[in-house]
Amino acid sequence: MTDLAFTITEADRLPDAERAAILADPGFGNHFTDHMVSIVWTREAGWHDAEVVPYGPIPMDPASSVLHYGQEIFEGLKAYRRPDGSIVTFRPEANARRLNESAERLALPHIPESLFTEAIRQLVRIDADWVPGGADQSLYLRPFMIADESFLGVRAAERARFLVIASPAGAYFTGGVKPVSIWLSSDLARAGRGGTGAAKCGGNYASSLLPTRIAAENGCAQVLFTDSATEDTIDELGGMNLFLVRSDGTLLTPRLNGNILDGITRRSLIQLAEDRGLRVEERDITVREWAEGVADGSIVEAFACGTAAVITPIQRLVGDNGLLVDFGDTAPGELTMSLREELTGIQTGIREDRHGWLDAIAPAPAEV
Repeated sequence: MTDLAFTITEADRLPDAERAAILADPGFGNHFTDHMVSIVWTREAGWHDAEVVPYGPIPMDPASSVLHYGQEIFEGLKAYRRPDGSIVTFRPEANARRLNESAERLALPHIPESLFTEAIRQLVRIDADWVPGGADQSLYLRPFMIADESFLGVRAAERARFLVIASPAGAYFTGGVKPVSIWLSSDLARAGRGGTGAAKCGGNYASSLLPTRIAAENGCAQVLFTDSATEDTIDELGGMNLFLVRSDGTLLTPRLNGNILDGITRRSLIQLAEDRGLRVEERDITVREWAEGVADGSIVEAFACGTAAVITPIQRLVGDNGLLVDFGDTAPGELTMSLREELTGIQTGIREDRHGWLDAIAPAPAEV
C-alpha cells in the first residue's frame, strides 16, 4: 500500500528555551527531535501501522534477526530552513530509490517511494521547530530499516520495521572548511566484488571503523579504500565519494563498480559540473595515477563528498610508506570551493534550483 494514513501521537515537547540552546550549537548527531516515524512490514500484510510517535527506545526482542545477522539498511538526507523561513528537503526521492537498491541486496522489502517521502514530510512538519536556520545548519534525517522478526536461523526475515529519526546539525567544519589529510588503507578493505559495497548498510561502515582509527592515529581525518582485487584502483573513502580535478577542469571520479556507494551528493556534483560545460570521467582511477598527476601538475585538486560535509577538500594522501600526495598551499582548490558554494546555495535557497531537486515541506511563516 502507498496511501497509508499516519496516526500521530504527540510527544511531551522539549521546552522552547532548551531547544533554542541546543540549536545554538547542535554539533552533529548529538541531539534528537521530539518525534520519530515507525512503519511495520510483514510478508503477509505488507506495509502497515504507519505512525508518528514520541522519540524514544523501540521494543526489541533479543532474538531479533537484525541483532544476529545484520539485516539492516539506512539513508541520510537533510532538511533546510531557507531565508524566507520555508523548509525543504534535498532530493528525497533519490534517497528512496537508493534505499530500495540497498533493500534488494540485503533481502529486505522495498518501500514505496511515496511512502518514504511522506514519512520524511510527516516528521519534518511535526518537528519543524527543530530545523535550525543558522549558517551551514540543517536538520539531518536518518531513515532506516531493520529486520525485527524473532528467530535464530540464517534466512531473510519476514518482518521488518522502517523508522525515521532526526537530529539538528551544525556546521560540519568548525572554523570554516579546511583541507584534510587522508590515510590509504593498505591491508584492510571496505568491500569486495559481489559484496555489499554498493549498499548503504551498517556492515560497510563497521568494516571502516578500524581503518578510520588507524587513520586518526596517523594524523588523518579520513581513510581511502582501494579495490581489494587490484590493491591500487581507488574505490571511496570510509563514508564519502572521491573526485580529482585535472588542470583543464576535467573531473575524475571512480566508476560505480559494485564496491562504491552511489552517492547522491556525487550525482548532484556531476550534474552541476556538466551544467558548466566541464567534462566528468567516471572510470577506474589508481593511486599511482593520482600521485603521478599531482607530481607532473596534471591533477590540481581533490575532494571527497557526502551528505554530512557536502564537500571536504583534500590536501594530502598518506600511506604506510609516507606521503604519497601533497597539494600544499593550493588546497582547497578553486573548483572544489566553487562547486561546494553552488550546491549548498541550492540547498539553502541562495541559488536557483534549476533541476527541481528540492521538496517543499513547510511554507514561509505568514506575516503578522
